[in-house]
Formats: sequence, structure tokens, C-alpha cells
Amino acid sequence: MKVKTIEKYGAVVIELKGNVMGGPEAQEFSDTLHKLIDDNKKNVIVDLAETKFMNSSGLGMLISGYTTMKNGGGSMKLANATEKIESLLVITKLISVFEHYTSVEDAVNSFK
Repeated sequence: MKVKTIEKYGAVVIELKGNVMGGPEAQEFSDTLHKLIDDNKKNVIVDLAETKFMNSSGLGMLISGYTTMKNGGGSMKLANATEKIESLLVITKLISVFEHYTSVEDAVNSFK
């Protein structure tokens, strides 16, 4: 998994590319979110457009990130989940926890 951070439209977009399966990348993701909170950047969108696969550890990473942002006074939203990832969110009932948008632009506009 590769993690890329881009700031656009008053929000921070974190692109997750490849297979999201926890491990060392989960720590990198967590560190990124903590740094954003420290920098008072509290509107985060996780772009899943190039996420090919996600296991339970990957889901745990997203849940942990959501909690980190919420406890830090911010929010984390998902965008561009593939059909496979979206069905995973539905099966686990996490679709009711995360705000999910079909595009990064829609997610950014939801912060306004």
C-alpha cells in the first residue's frame, strides 16, 4: 500500500493505493492523521479509488483513523470506494459509520 497526501480545497486528501492490509502502513497512516491534527487540518478525505483489496486489518486501520480524527475534533470521510470495497463496508455495516462519497469533490463540498 502507498499513502499519498494532497491538500486541496481546504481539505486533506489521503490516497491509499494498492492493497490495504494494515501492517507498517497502518502506523504511517496513523502518524499522518496525528500530524494533520497537530497542524489543525481537520477535514480529511480518504480516496479509495486505487485501493485494490482491503482485509480486516485494513478496515481496522480506517476505523482507528476515523476515531483519531473524531477525538481530535476533526472528521474523516471516504471517497471513490470501488464496488468491492463498498460491498465490504456494507457487509460489515461500516457503511453506516463512514460518510462515503462517489468523488473527492463531493466529499470536499460536504465540509462546507
